[in-house]
Amino acid sequence: MKKIILILITALFIGCDTAPVGVQVTFDDDKSNAIRGHYENYLSQDMEGLKSLWSPDIKIFLNSIDPITQEDLIPLLQAQHATYDITMTFGEVGGTDLGPWVETTTYPAVAEYPEATITQTWFNWNATSKLTGNTINLPAHIGFKWGDDGKIIEEYHNYDTTEMIAGIEEAQAASE
Repeated sequence: MKKIILILITALFIGCDTAPVGVQVTFDDDKSNAIRGHYENYLSQDMEGLKSLWSPDIKIFLNSIDPITQEDLIPLLQAQHATYDITMTFGEVGGTDLGPWVETTTYPAVAEYPEATITQTWFNWNATSKLTGNTINLPAHIGFKWGDDGKIIEEYHNYDTTEMIAGIEEAQAASE
């Protein structure tokens, strides 16, 4: 009987341990919602709003291992908006506009890697040229690594920019 009681008490204490263990993925947390707001700032061309979430020392990787700064990125974003009317959707082109897929993952410290929190997003970047009316749809993935101060310290952009850049160059040539 004592053994059964000991087993039950042990099970109770083990079962009450609610501390998160391992990788934690969330969808409606503060960081995921901050990125949704970040995208709203992007779509409304609020560059100061974008900057408010970035660490002053942010490293932005645009399909490259060589980072750029926010001072480098802002003119690129402004050129996108000068050239295109932009939306961001998730799912099939022409489907229901659900906005970008956003999730935040906290990875525990493992070996030499410290704990890290990364918000990942997937979406279609849909743009209609203000010059030609042509539409392009680019599947995109952007990951945001968070610092201890709640600011984004690294951004990883992964998408094919060929059509986007060609449209920007075409619009800039036409305005000269």
